[in-house]
Amino acid sequence: MSEKTIRRIAREAALQSLFQIDFNSCEAVAAVEAALAEHEEPGADRAQAYALQLVEGVLTHEQEIDARLSKYAIDWTIERMPATDRNILRVAAFEMLFAEPAVAAGIAINEAVEIAKEYGTEESPRFVNGVLGKLAQE
Repeated sequence: MSEKTIRRIAREAALQSLFQIDFNSCEAVAAVEAALAEHEEPGADRAQAYALQLVEGVLTHEQEIDARLSKYAIDWTIERMPATDRNILRVAAFEMLFAEPAVAAGIAINEAVEIAKEYGTEESPRFVNGVLGKLAQE
């Protein structure tokens, strides 16, 4: 399994974990383990460390991330966004702004848009791309 595939699985697991944490107030480790248990790809367990890094990073920097996203999500408050879109944006923003080493904006945005196509609404990819594109221009 390639590093790119592992990171995609980790991003998807982080999205699913953050969604669970939003609604069930569960612990990050338990949420990540549950999300990865849903992935049937061989080697998906190799994504656990990065998924946990993403989830814990988003939770640690949530207020800063949400403040930055709020500047660019015209007519949308963080609370009003669909939970899927909100958490896709949070993961990508964390990767761009706080991850060590930072993920290049183009990669983080592309990954977020691809995940939005799979998990979001019909409008999600365009919305995610627009908000993250503006964030990247900061």
